[in-house]
Amino acid sequence: MKLNELRDNPGAAKKRMRVARGPGSGKGKTAGRGIKGQKARSGVAINAFEGGQMPLYQRLPKRGFNKPNRKSFAVVNLGLIQKFIDAGKLGAEIGEAELVSSGLVRRKLDGVRVLAKGELTAAVTLTVTGASKAAIEAVEKAGGSLTVTASPAAQ
Repeated sequence: MKLNELRDNPGAAKKRMRVARGPGSGKGKTAGRGIKGQKARSGVAINAFEGGQMPLYQRLPKRGFNKPNRKSFAVVNLGLIQKFIDAGKLGAEIGEAELVSSGLVRRKLDGVRVLAKGELTAAVTLTVTGASKAAIEAVEKAGGSLTVTASPAAQ
């Protein structure tokens, strides 16, 4: 076999349709765009336009409400805290500042909230802004304590 004899498998590469290349091509003259009108012209982008009728996305009612002053908490799982303790990045006393400095939390936002995903085996003293009930139980079961400084509901 020579380089000039190399061929793709039959049917592997479908040739692109070249439109507006004469009547013999089957896609000549108007190139499948019909006759006149906005869509026959170039540079048309009419995504949700319905011919002047009010578009569906505008006819549907708005729903819901986004509270402008809602609190946003940095979320930490117990499994990750355990991982960082095993790696020696966190000690027995853990506060929000330690979580940020260790790199577990990027920034504390309106506070740090601890959730119960994962296993915690080390006895640690956690002081955070918020925690789930399951997380508090899991920390106490491991022999540690979790103090919630200011509950989100009280603020």
